[in-house]
Amino acid sequence: MTVQLFFLQLISNQVLMSGIAGWFAAQSSKTVLYALLNHKLDISRFWGDGGMPSAHSSTVSCMAVSAGIVFGVSSFQFAVCVILALITMRDAMGVRLETGKQARMLNEMIKLFSKDNPELPEERLKEFVGHTPLQVLTGCIVGCAMAVILNLFYSP
Repeated sequence: MTVQLFFLQLISNQVLMSGIAGWFAAQSSKTVLYALLNHKLDISRFWGDGGMPSAHSSTVSCMAVSAGIVFGVSSFQFAVCVILALITMRDAMGVRLETGKQARMLNEMIKLFSKDNPELPEERLKEFVGHTPLQVLTGCIVGCAMAVILNLFYSP
């Protein structure tokens, strides 16, 4: 298989391309929303975790809806994508959200105790890693909408 054929087959995969588009739509809107709310453009928000909407939720829900459209809702592909989406979205609201809360608390503790102990690390833990249920739901809606729109016009 040539490299050219490989890339042609890759971009012909509607489910994969939908997932990438779902991620891109969520990350783009997250960056714009952050800029509007904070009155400054922070391009790192495009690559960052956490925030509104959840790009993880958008990506996996976009893939699930796209798999349902392309292969049918009784297909193995749709089933795998739906289960993956449910696990991913649950994890974003559960473990990852709690990790962010713990990081926030540890950062405060380090700040408080670093005055007495200069050996404590100065690097802050990443606090923006999880999502609220609203952020996950919004990401899911963005992903579902992107899948429907893309699959209406997709012709590989």
